[in-house]
Amino acid sequence: MREVKLDLKSLYPDLETSGLHDYSILVDEMDVGSFSCESYGVCVSSKRTEERMVIPHITISIPRIDELLDKLIRNDVGPTHLKDVVDDWL
Repeated sequence: MREVKLDLKSLYPDLETSGLHDYSILVDEMDVGSFSCESYGVCVSSKRTEERMVIPHITISIPRIDELLDKLIRNDVGPTHLKDVVDDWL
């Protein structure tokens, strides 16, 4: 599994965030029947408490994982609430 950490200052220069969390895209492979495909998940880490939540294999769609991460970042979702937000989003 690869973890791609997002540079929030470059991606969201006008966004007013608390800067308390780091967000990453997780890239992995998932077996689907007789073939494999790339799957995407998310990781959110708290800079203050070092708490970390990882949810792999959420989707195989790049636009969908981008949509989810945008929602997480804009709402400053931390590790504690990540699972609930992802469950609601799905």
